[in-house]
Amino acid sequence: MTLHDAPVRLMHYDPRWSQEFEQIRSSILDACRGLVVAVEHIGSTAISGLIAQPIIDCIAATRSAADLEPAEELIEGLFCRPRTDLPILDQGDRRLDKPRFGNSTHHIYLTVIDSPLWKRMLLVRDRLRADRELALKFEEAKVHRWECRSGHPIEYAEGKALLFGRLESAEDVNPLA
Repeated sequence: MTLHDAPVRLMHYDPRWSQEFEQIRSSILDACRGLVVAVEHIGSTAISGLIAQPIIDCIAATRSAADLEPAEELIEGLFCRPRTDLPILDQGDRRLDKPRFGNSTHHIYLTVIDSPLWKRMLLVRDRLRADRELALKFEEAKVHRWECRSGHPIEYAEGKALLFGRLESAEDVNPLA
């Protein structure tokens, strides 16, 4: 079993997640010396009260595509590893994972400010933060999919991608759909 085949683990909200985000945000901005102009907390750990995987998701943005590669190299210096096997990334976007004791503790998406990825990630986060009822329906649907798939990482990720697609298009997030 590889690291990416390990069963998905979900936890109740931990207020320390926002502190962990602030630490990685500060580290990225400091390490990238102006190449990264913004870092935002995204994903379920960014939504107060939601059950989530204990992985801090964040999105970091550069001003231009020319800054992506040098920024990625500087973020790698924070003990992060690039991931090149992810179909959700747009042309030029990157993702790095920060492992601790073998498991990823942080996912860092790197893109250009106002790119489609930047806009999609913030749209979903902001919709969930603004609408508590929607956030709870999302949580219920996510947990339901996790239970039905026994925490299988690929099947869970595919199911969650469908939920995010519905959130992006303002469709209903039906827990049993």
